[in-house]
Amino acid sequence: MKPATWFRRLPWSIVVCTTLLIGLGWLGIARFEELTDGGGRLLHRQVAYSVLALLAMLGISLPNYRILCRFSYALFLFALAMLVAVYFFPPINQANRWIRLGPIGLQPSELAKVAFVLALAQYLMYRENYRRLRGLAAPLALTLVPVLLILKEPDLGTAMVFLPVLFAMLFAAGARRRDLAWMVVAGLLTLPLLWTQMSPDQKSRVTALFDQPPPGQRPSDAAYQLYQAKQMRAMGGTWGSLVAGQLTDDPAAYRLPEAQSDFILCVLGERLGLPGLALVLGLYVVLVWRGLVIAVETREPYGRLLAVGIAALFAVEVLIHGGVSVGLLPITGLSLPLVSYGGSGLLAHALAIGLLLNVGLRPGYEVTNEPFRYVVERD
Repeated sequence: MKPATWFRRLPWSIVVCTTLLIGLGWLGIARFEELTDGGGRLLHRQVAYSVLALLAMLGISLPNYRILCRFSYALFLFALAMLVAVYFFPPINQANRWIRLGPIGLQPSELAKVAFVLALAQYLMYRENYRRLRGLAAPLALTLVPVLLILKEPDLGTAMVFLPVLFAMLFAAGARRRDLAWMVVAGLLTLPLLWTQMSPDQKSRVTALFDQPPPGQRPSDAAYQLYQAKQMRAMGGTWGSLVAGQLTDDPAAYRLPEAQSDFILCVLGERLGLPGLALVLGLYVVLVWRGLVIAVETREPYGRLLAVGIAALFAVEVLIHGGVSVGLLPITGLSLPLVSYGGSGLLAHALAIGLLLNVGLRPGYEVTNEPFRYVVERD
């Protein structure tokens, strides 16, 4: 594709939303370091990560995305190998989530989400067996392997993302609604089994939702982080401390563990107030909507499924992170895409956006409605 054509066809609304979200992430991380006397170290790192991520995003939009289709399974297997490799490295905060080589750290579960979307899109693009209930076994197995490996780390938040993305991609590929409903019922029936496999710490995060103290009362140890998150958001009031000023000089009121990643939305709420939160969520709405529009306009099955999977990935992560921030979901440790601190997450989501741009640049690579046509059942 010629540079002039690439520039003209590029979905600039996605690029603008991505850039603004990364910039808002800088603002949130800067506020976090201001409250904790961090000295700007995390912000400087995030700026460097952002430059590399934006270059990777634009770079992966250049070659035709269909080339990646040939390597989707290989990339997925490589991601699974990295998920196993984390257990050969020393745990950090009692969790095996990182591969560390000197000063460089990589969180494979972030890249595994993108590799999963690529592999599932390739599997579903020309098959019809998933239009029967028994045919859903293979896509489900493809999903459960990374989920189980990530749960073992343990990382409940990332593991929760995979099944909703699978559901969205199966729906887009043409799976029957009745079969998808059976999948939901089966998932609900396995919840008691999942509860028995959860660690005491994970169980305490669930029970903390129903044990939130009234205002002015000291929270329990299990509910402390959620209590501090809600207090941090409340400190911003309607317009945020950037406009209205800081409400208190008590450092304990702003003490929120992992605020730079798992609760960055609360930090932004404290700094920018309700208008800032509306801006952040509005940018995600535009991003997901544009992803679905690209999926509708793409007539090639792999590209369509890829766009649906990426849009679903962002939507699910934002819903989970937002639900945790306001106390509607248990604390899972899931970062906010493009906004939270972390090089691995930022790179993975920038690559996902780059793939979405790639599909948007080439909506008519090949014309075929065959994989998405309705198939009449035969007795």
